[in-house]
Amino acid sequence: MDLGLNGKCALVTGGARGIGRAIAVNLLAEGARVAFCSRSAEPVREAERQLREAAGADRVFGFAADVATPEGAAGFVADSAAALGGIDLLVANVGGNAGGYLEESSHADWQRTFALNLFHAVDSIRAVVPFMRQRGGGSIVVVASISGWKPGGKAQYATAKAAEIQLAASLAPELAADRIRINTVSPGSILYEGGGWDRRMQREPAVIEDFIAREFPEGRMGSAEEIADVVTFALSRRASWMNGAHIPVDGAQGRPSIG
Repeated sequence: MDLGLNGKCALVTGGARGIGRAIAVNLLAEGARVAFCSRSAEPVREAERQLREAAGADRVFGFAADVATPEGAAGFVADSAAALGGIDLLVANVGGNAGGYLEESSHADWQRTFALNLFHAVDSIRAVVPFMRQRGGGSIVVVASISGWKPGGKAQYATAKAAEIQLAASLAPELAADRIRINTVSPGSILYEGGGWDRRMQREPAVIEDFIAREFPEGRMGSAEEIADVVTFALSRRASWMNGAHIPVDGAQGRPSIG
């Protein structure tokens, strides 16, 4: 199936590892040019080197940027547009949590969690729209989480992810006039080397094995590549009538957290 992504210019926030990295790999395989970011320079340099070896130096651009700040998001978008020659696609993938449960989290923790998730998506989308308008349209995917629609885990993270789902649904009719589509993909618990679940599995194998047996009908967590496949399709012209949709990709997982 031709996804129609050859020659497209794509941005991926948080693309140095995990789900973001898998999305970048998919987009490059489809012929797109890709810019990605991470907060730390060294992971960006190493990911850029590896991706360029596989896809070509003129198709991959890495930037160290903190897109959880308005200035960082706007700067990443502007630098990416200059490097790529335009913007057709955006994946707002950065996310994370600050603080513990309600009484162990502060107002600042909630603000930081919303900045990492919802506000990073808002600022990145706002920045790309003028560039997409110049190209006659575009496609956006916000990577939310199972925690955004199934109760469990830290409330600040779940609330921020639920807001991302509503963000895409609310922006879809607003951006449609510019031929810009926006959808949300919500991964379940994803296992990849060096990720949070991988680290916890090393520390507490029995706890994680019990969690998997209890909450995952197929007896395993998902992979970054399985999320990337759905994101890539949602970005593509093959999903041209999909707009404002929320797409869970969680293997029918039950609760999204151990606690």
